[in-house]
Amino acid sequence: MRTADNWKDYELIDCSGGERLERWKDIILIRPDPQVIWQTEKENPLWYSPHAIYNRSNTGGGSWQIYKKMPDIWQISFEELKFNIKTMGFKHTGLFPEQAVNWQMTADIIKNAGRPVKVLNLFAYTGAATVAALKAGASVTHVDASKGMTQWAKENAAASGVADRSVRWLVDDCLKFIRREIRRGNKYDIIIMDPPSYGRGPGGEVWKLENEIYGFVSECSQLLGDDALMVLVNSYTTGLSPSVMEYILGETVCRRFGGSVSSDEIGLPVSSKKGRVLPCGASAVWLSPSLK
Repeated sequence: MRTADNWKDYELIDCSGGERLERWKDIILIRPDPQVIWQTEKENPLWYSPHAIYNRSNTGGGSWQIYKKMPDIWQISFEELKFNIKTMGFKHTGLFPEQAVNWQMTADIIKNAGRPVKVLNLFAYTGAATVAALKAGASVTHVDASKGMTQWAKENAAASGVADRSVRWLVDDCLKFIRREIRRGNKYDIIIMDPPSYGRGPGGEVWKLENEIYGFVSECSQLLGDDALMVLVNSYTTGLSPSVMEYILGETVCRRFGGSVSSDEIGLPVSSKKGRVLPCGASAVWLSPSLK
């Protein structure tokens, strides 16, 4: 497992009984997590004095219960990157801190490329990977179907001082966008994608990740230039294992370009339990033959 253990402004303090106890800078939140199936003692006193708890509804969804005064929006930092945080519907805050391991990997590849690097970030959400790539010196095409999330990503770019860098902000259906890019003949050096488990397109089309991911990655591979560097696929879909995504990259990208593929869970260290790491998702990566 690759662990995001370089945080200062975020901390997974403890996890038990289907919940996480987290610190987001100086704000303490309790959120549900289906991975947390163990029932260990909740010894840390912060379990009983958080700023807010997200409570699930029996009919689906849920809501935040606020216990202490807290800002509507606040900011946390990861190294040179800054992100705006808020309590959203369906338990989220606008950032997945475990992804820091992938931001770092992407930034290192960009910085060491020795040439201009073009990045395509698909299903780009609030733009953490976009901001990391811009900070490292790449030009980025950021694509997400949500206008609100794209605006949030722009604000994150501004907070990190990269809003004036080479970036295209596109509110678009990712599948339709990549098909247009194929027809245009556009090419990229790095493709990052974080596709949803389930969704509906603007015309009511159903997206179910396990049914769509192979075809989607295959089409994306047509956007890679001859000197492409990396393809990164993230997944939070239960049942879609890292090794399945690795196999897909091997049969699509690696078959055409050579190089290597790997996959792993990504996770967060639990600060109150030495050596314990909470698995939070999975990533598969294709790397160019030029990258050892």
